[in-house]
Amino acid sequence: MTEWSETWTWMDGTWHEGNVPFLGVRTHAGWLGSSVFDGARVFEGTAPDLDLHCERVNRSAKSMNLDPSIPVGQMLELVKEGREKFTSREGLYVRPMYWAEEGGFMGVPPLAESTRFCMCLYVVPMPEPVGFSAVTSRIRRPAPDQAPVYAKAGCLYPMGGQAMLDARSQGYDNAVILDPIGNVAEFATANLWYAKDGVAFTPVPNGTFLNGITRQRVAKLLSDAGTKVVEKTVTIDEVREADEVFSTGNFSKVMPITRLDDREFQPGPIGNKARELYWEYAHSA
Repeated sequence: MTEWSETWTWMDGTWHEGNVPFLGVRTHAGWLGSSVFDGARVFEGTAPDLDLHCERVNRSAKSMNLDPSIPVGQMLELVKEGREKFTSREGLYVRPMYWAEEGGFMGVPPLAESTRFCMCLYVVPMPEPVGFSAVTSRIRRPAPDQAPVYAKAGCLYPMGGQAMLDARSQGYDNAVILDPIGNVAEFATANLWYAKDGVAFTPVPNGTFLNGITRQRVAKLLSDAGTKVVEKTVTIDEVREADEVFSTGNFSKVMPITRLDDREFQPGPIGNKARELYWEYAHSA
């Protein structure tokens, strides 16, 4: 049995400690995947862009025919309440979540009026910026007409999980996932960046992956600090031939890549700058 880290969850008007069971055997979300979530971070006394993550979970809910019934301001208050309950001073993962209790079978959407909500906070320390390795995956990100890629929907994550399993079976930590026509989309767990000749490049959002909140923040911070940032269609060969590669995402924020396929990489000046700028932003926001 898994030993869960310290966890507090607000659901149905009450705070609950631990891993609270909430899905019945006929709950639509557990059966047919009608759930959305978002992820934010509380670390070192900061909660950067928490409001943007809460706004996004409401947009995700609406796009999946769920009722985004909890205002952003209420979510922010819940996080403020919840974080005070922890004895641990480690970093927290913040997960607001909507799901449908009821709905039809295949082709029939979940019933919006059956939507439920929880706000779950649990201890997950911020990873040290030691970096990770990645391999190009056989798994592809779906196109917008193939899956609900416009939402942070739970049903999308098994494909990323499969890419991670494949990568780890080959001795890598993570995977680079391509889009349906073979261009680079993202890592299995974060958005992808690379640097070449002093310029920061990242795949242009094309509807096959989420334009991450941390990705957008880092793009602005780098640009404002004088680094040229280019969004473009990216081939895997361009990433393999880069001067440095790094990721941005809520879980680790900014992390260097140490190996991609058969090539070793070292943390570089632009990735280091991105991490430094993000930490400065987080503590000043």
